[in-house]
Amino acid sequence: MNALGTGTIDHPLTRDPQKQDLTMNPSLTDIPAPVNADAIESRQNRNHAMQLIPEALARAHMHERLREAESERRAHRLAAARRMQRRAERASLRARRALAMAVMQ
Repeated sequence: MNALGTGTIDHPLTRDPQKQDLTMNPSLTDIPAPVNADAIESRQNRNHAMQLIPEALARAHMHERLREAESERRAHRLAAARRMQRRAERASLRARRALAMAVMQ
């Protein structure tokens, strides 16, 4: 123990905050702000931005995948429409031939 009977920061003489030595527990307002507070804030902002990079990359990747999927769906619909158009044209040609055969008889 301390010779004055005040204790230490780790082992205060008493647990009662009112009775503790005030020099042992400086409040946050007593601690001066660091000289490079702007640098620390800038570093924290940069760290925050760095943490968001994977999220931004994932969002961009998903956007690209959705665009590719939509493009692929459009291509499939176009191919199906062309198949149906050719089928309809063949059916029309068969009908025209059948009508011509019916008229010829």
